[in-house]
Amino acid sequence: MKVKGWVIPPEKSSEFVAHMEHVLDIYKRPYDPEYPVVCMDELPKQLIQEGRPSIAMKPGQEAREDYEYIRHGVVNIFMANEPLKGKRIVQVTEFKTKKVWAMFVKRIADEQYPNAKKITLVMDNFKTHTASAFYEAFEPEEAKKYGIDLNLYLRLNMVVG
Repeated sequence: MKVKGWVIPPEKSSEFVAHMEHVLDIYKRPYDPEYPVVCMDELPKQLIQEGRPSIAMKPGQEAREDYEYIRHGVVNIFMANEPLKGKRIVQVTEFKTKKVWAMFVKRIADEQYPNAKKITLVMDNFKTHTASAFYEAFEPEEAKKYGIDLNLYLRLNMVVG
């Protein structure tokens, strides 16, 4: 069965529309290396291993994979991308905490965009994506640098239901 999914906003949600239009306006900006637009998200990923070896494809027969697998835990995958530049930054972490998120944002700013005047970071409103995360991860002076002074952090809430 084929299913098509999409985000359905709550009926008559002016807040949803306002946030959506803000994000769409950001995506319309022309490319500017001093003001990059970076999209960021994360997801958990289960680490699995085949329980039994697969059987390779043969003439007239499809490859076969057994449905059993061995679990090896879960990791978090952060990914940021700059659509207009075609750039991706990926990091696998053991956890998905405020501190880990703040360290990823610092890495984006310091390693990928050290000369940017302002980075617009487009992301969801997950509970770890807050300015307070910088204060949990760094000393106040450094936290302020990433959270406030350099305007590297712009939170865009895409609130659905």
